[in-house]
Amino acid sequence: MDEIVVHKFGGSCLRDGEDIDRIGEIISNSSGKPIIVVSALWGMTDRLIRASREPRYAGRLVQDLIYQHLRFAPGLDTGEFGPLFNKVISGISNQLLNLSSGEVSLRSENLILAAGERLSALAVAHRLRSFGLKNAHPVGAEDIGLRLKGRGRAKEIDISASSEKLDREKLVGIPILTGWFGEGEDGDIALLSRGGSDHSAAAFAKLTNANKLILWKDVDGIKRLNPRWGIETPAIPYLGYGQAAELSMHGTPVIHPATVLPLIEEGIPAEIRNFNKPFSSTPTIIGPDIDTDETIAIGCHPGVAVITENKPLDSELLAKIEQLDIVPWLMNSTPEGMKLIIPIHEFNQLEKYVTGKVDFRTAIISIIGRCTIPIEHELVSKNQYGTRIIINSDNLSSTILELYHSLFSLQDCK
Repeated sequence: MDEIVVHKFGGSCLRDGEDIDRIGEIISNSSGKPIIVVSALWGMTDRLIRASREPRYAGRLVQDLIYQHLRFAPGLDTGEFGPLFNKVISGISNQLLNLSSGEVSLRSENLILAAGERLSALAVAHRLRSFGLKNAHPVGAEDIGLRLKGRGRAKEIDISASSEKLDREKLVGIPILTGWFGEGEDGDIALLSRGGSDHSAAAFAKLTNANKLILWKDVDGIKRLNPRWGIETPAIPYLGYGQAAELSMHGTPVIHPATVLPLIEEGIPAEIRNFNKPFSSTPTIIGPDIDTDETIAIGCHPGVAVITENKPLDSELLAKIEQLDIVPWLMNSTPEGMKLIIPIHEFNQLEKYVTGKVDFRTAIISIIGRCTIPIEHELVSKNQYGTRIIINSDNLSSTILELYHSLFSLQDCK
């Protein structure tokens, strides 16, 4: 039996109909049994979010959705998946009507947002069949037993519960799976955070004992430094699971922070491949952690709030942090005092619950691997994956470039 390979195609790989043909080429020329996980079409999730929260924008949305998906997959509405397509469209109309009439609920919002991936899976399956992959078919993640840890919104997938419930018979042929949602702890639909479909793809790799996971992106792997800082750096050939998770929390948006969690136990590798260069060598592979004496990468997240107080962390503040799904860079609490470090944009949601002293810093930096830090900084934490520091700087870009050259110039000459 062929070994299973899970392929994840995000919205950046679904910008027009020809992209689905490219997916067909990739799958036709790849070894192993494919399982495909898709996000919504490019830009679709943002439009659905806006319509779900501001009903005045919902007026033309349904017709636009129909037009857009039929442009990607002509004949979808009249083909084999036509009844499903029309059912999803009708469901969106009904939920938008509920919201516009003042019946606001998280469930309605979730159903609207999940519809983006349902429609995408239908469009991809239909066009892949036209391409020649006749056994392609759409599968809803919650319909085959994917369970999430949470109600309404969730941080991660419940691997244990999903393993018990997974309907593997629906994974015959070439399944086109939705990836952003599943069934919550209350039995109703629940969504992961934005970008969570990478985590879903990793969960499917774990649940099906896949040989590997391939995350198709529109970039050449994970770089030593995010290109936003104005310098082109090489892709990192190999990252350990812990290193990848650490880097993803600090301004490196190529993968979701929870992506690697399901892969660790079985040591399943994840490849970061460029969708626009599908048959070139793999730029970055993520796998089991290994020791290194070198600096691997630099992550930087601008805008830091440092909260301190001479008493333990307030229970109401802690509850709000958990409710808003905020992941602090540091959270220490003792009877003598507390220290909390979070992004500024998340501090804005917590400000009215904060009673301690607040200092704002320019950025938090995570240096992956081993290093001697040459710039002025305050140490936040250090572990086997890297070192977190916070800095103040009048010119952050210049400081980042100085740090990069200091850490890598001698290393690259070896």
